[in-house]
Amino acid sequence: MGRLHEQEGMETTEDRLQDLRKRKTQAQMGGGQGRIDAQHNKGKMTARERLEAFLDEGTFQEIDALVEHRCNDFGMDKNVIPGDGVVCGYGTIEGRTVYCYAQDFTVYGGSLGEMHGLKICKLLDMALKTGAPVVGMNDSGGARIQEGVASLGSYAEIFFRNVRASGIIPQISIIMGPCAGGAVYSPAITDFVVMVDQTAHMFITGPEVIKTVTNEEVSFEELGGANTHASRSGVTHFTAQSDEDALDLVRDLLGHLPSNNLERTPSRNTGKPSVDEDTLRALVPSDPSKPYDVMTAIEGIVDYGAFLEVQADFAQNIVCGFARLNGNSVGIVANQPKVLAGCLDIDASVKAARFVRFCDAFNIPLVTLVDVPGFLPGASQEWGGIIRHGAKLLYAYAEATVPKLTVILRKAYGGAYDVMSSKHIRGDYNIAWPTAQLAVMGADGAVQIIHRRRIKNAANPEQERARLVEDYTESFATPYKAASLGYLDDVIDPTETRDRLIRALGHLMDKEETRPARKHGNIPL
Repeated sequence: MGRLHEQEGMETTEDRLQDLRKRKTQAQMGGGQGRIDAQHNKGKMTARERLEAFLDEGTFQEIDALVEHRCNDFGMDKNVIPGDGVVCGYGTIEGRTVYCYAQDFTVYGGSLGEMHGLKICKLLDMALKTGAPVVGMNDSGGARIQEGVASLGSYAEIFFRNVRASGIIPQISIIMGPCAGGAVYSPAITDFVVMVDQTAHMFITGPEVIKTVTNEEVSFEELGGANTHASRSGVTHFTAQSDEDALDLVRDLLGHLPSNNLERTPSRNTGKPSVDEDTLRALVPSDPSKPYDVMTAIEGIVDYGAFLEVQADFAQNIVCGFARLNGNSVGIVANQPKVLAGCLDIDASVKAARFVRFCDAFNIPLVTLVDVPGFLPGASQEWGGIIRHGAKLLYAYAEATVPKLTVILRKAYGGAYDVMSSKHIRGDYNIAWPTAQLAVMGADGAVQIIHRRRIKNAANPEQERARLVEDYTESFATPYKAASLGYLDDVIDPTETRDRLIRALGHLMDKEETRPARKHGNIPL
């Protein structure tokens, strides 16, 4: 019987296995050795190399390896490569499941066609169902022109899923090559964007189009390079020097995050702070006009080596990042007095608001270190919408129901005092150092307004002004008036800060706070 089947041309099991191996090998090789070599010559890893390096060894499980495009136009039917330019699957990082995809630049330039996009959609659907993070590795020429609107449709399907998963599972985008046109909007919706310096670019329209339309000449790097988006646009949250650095950074980032919005972050003991008590106690200068580095305060409070700063090069007058307190992951928001005196401006407000909302969505407690003289004055800030943008940060803090711990280090002036997680917008544990000054404004400005005539009519105006400033400072520019009103839970020695925060956090970890039922609020976007 077997001989008869062979005579009739029927395939044996071995024939089918050989065909399967051939297809799998073709999928593994992507666009072929020549294009793989070209990728390496640019200092870039291939899609599969990135996934293997990122996940725990031997845990990657690929899905849809044999998917093919179904475009018959422009000769595409004669150029079919299994996988369709993106490698999708899941594995583990430190034993926790992570879904990930990597666009394969060796296949059709990593361009996104219908099936390429639907593979990513399937992955996002699986991640949402199982409650696991998604990491996308972007390296693509953009929409596949040959497939026209089918390509655009798949982009929109991805965008919809990004939005649906937002606040439920962490979504991280790593830009490891070009990312242009409509392709940029999926990373922009995700929680964090990491860009590789020199090889990664993001822009809506390229330099050629800009020159044609506006007659401006700008290079790829100036327009949409990693440093541009890290320091000027704020699009990227982290910059890496290489593919390997980017993958290591994201592994570290995931260690601070829960797998989904119903879980807590994994606890990890990393040791005591790196800054000694004497340094912490002497940190804030006696002269309120002198700056200092708030990073020293952070490093003197959180676990050793645990601080991962977010958007470090953007809006440097505020510091945001993840840290650990006695092993528990927390989000840090701190005014930076050495940049713009720690004032809140448009960029700082937006940066901090987005970070606060992420932490609230994923049950990460917030620790706020306050030294803010107010919102940055100036016509450009007013015309740019500082009222609207500042309200975003106020809204984010007021909306947050996670444990909120606040430490006032020095200045807490005007409306900025209210905004920075004050007791009035439901800070749970609010304390201050003895150097704290809680007031509508600084003593000099307040005295000039309140006692203008008195100073003018004094026999010695300068002496009278100095006396009034001293009186105002003793009465109002201290933490004790606020403490007497219950707006502060305590005034403490700076060296007690870490212990106080750890104990408060221990009591607040099971905090529950309900709000009125609604579809969603209307944040002032």
